[in-house]
Amino acid sequence: MTLRSDHPPGRVLVTGQRGFTGKYVTAALRAAGHEVFGLSTRPGDPDAPGVDLLDRAAVRQAIDQVAPDTVVHLAAIAFVAHGDAEEMYRTNVVGTRNLLEALAAQGSRPRAVLLASSANIYGNSDVELLDEAVAASPANDYAVSKLAMEYMARLWMDRLPITLARPFNYTGVGQAENFLLPKIVSHFQRREKVIELGNIDVARDFQDVRFVADAYARLLGADAAGLAVNLCSGTSVSLMQVIEMMQEIAGYEIEVKVNPAFVRGNEVARLTGDNRRLRGLIGPLDIIPLRTTLEWMYATPSPAR
Repeated sequence: MTLRSDHPPGRVLVTGQRGFTGKYVTAALRAAGHEVFGLSTRPGDPDAPGVDLLDRAAVRQAIDQVAPDTVVHLAAIAFVAHGDAEEMYRTNVVGTRNLLEALAAQGSRPRAVLLASSANIYGNSDVELLDEAVAASPANDYAVSKLAMEYMARLWMDRLPITLARPFNYTGVGQAENFLLPKIVSHFQRREKVIELGNIDVARDFQDVRFVADAYARLLGADAAGLAVNLCSGTSVSLMQVIEMMQEIAGYEIEVKVNPAFVRGNEVARLTGDNRRLRGLIGPLDIIPLRTTLEWMYATPSPAR
């Protein structure tokens, strides 16, 4: 494996630029000197034109206009409990295929194409530390859609320099409150006495979105074509440890109740990643402690409040 090679800043296309992750990735890329072009699934922003990834002609036109040197593909349905499985599969698999088809049709191919997959593809595994060679065992439709996206993308690897990024759970300011950690933080911001949760006997390798964005930006300059790469810290934190951290940060205790309506079937019990491949590609990792992330989120109320 070769450590990152230095490439000059270029034209980067970020799909899903206006989403939670996209905003941080855009900032990281611009800080590195890149010229960033957005592509959003939502219309209304001239800096990130709304293009339906399921519209092959519109995707082709957008790619022709930007002619990117590199691509970070974030646009997807990323909420595990999203209610429309058909929409999830179409967006995450067919939408990605349309993008790759358009990129492969370009006169000059991009230098790097980074596709955001997910560590959810590993599912429930008895392996203590999950590296990229661990067999996939997806436990929900979201994970299956991401694994299907990976298999589909491999059909294009002879034409495009594709890297499959597998981020473990991450969070930060701006993430929607239907995700677990923002929900917990918002309860403490409101000084709620009780919080209702689903599966509480779970542990995750939680990361800060700023760490993930930095890793994405640095991977564009790495020799990572054809590889799957975990983005993770190597340490898992249980949900109850998160609650304890927030109680210390907020200065009071909250009552935790399990609501059966929030309990997901086939919940993955533990996800802990091995980040050796990532370090080998981009060098030392600036991992942000989860408590630091929670303090940042707690001190930054959402605009709605």
